Amino acid sequence: MDFFFEGSPGVFLFLTVFLGGGAAFLAGRANAMGWKSPIVLFANMLLLNAGVRFLHFALFQADLLSIEHFLSQGIVLEVAAFIGYRLTMAKQMASKYPWLYELTSPFTWKQKI
Repeated sequence: MDFFFEGSPGVFLFLTVFLGGGAAFLAGRANAMGWKSPIVLFANMLLLNAGVRFLHFALFQADLLSIEHFLSQGIVLEVAAFIGYRLTMAKQMASKYPWLYELTSPFTWKQKI
């Protein structure tokens, strides 16, 4: 449990999950709307992760160079970003190319036969 919660679980939930995850979700949507690669999204999330890590350090006296907490935050941010990316990309593919693709779930699409 210490892998995720450095100090208080409330701080992790508010700063990393709510604020950072929300920003990551919106960044994933923006990358999908710009037709960017998921690799670009991954690099963007590394930068966002560094920013969220700094906020933990500056606001709550957390350890700035903690690798395990950087990784745990990164997992949360990457998941939120890729959820936003796939939701938007699937919706785009089905709405911009309705003669070619159809939604099979909120995250996937398939080619029409």
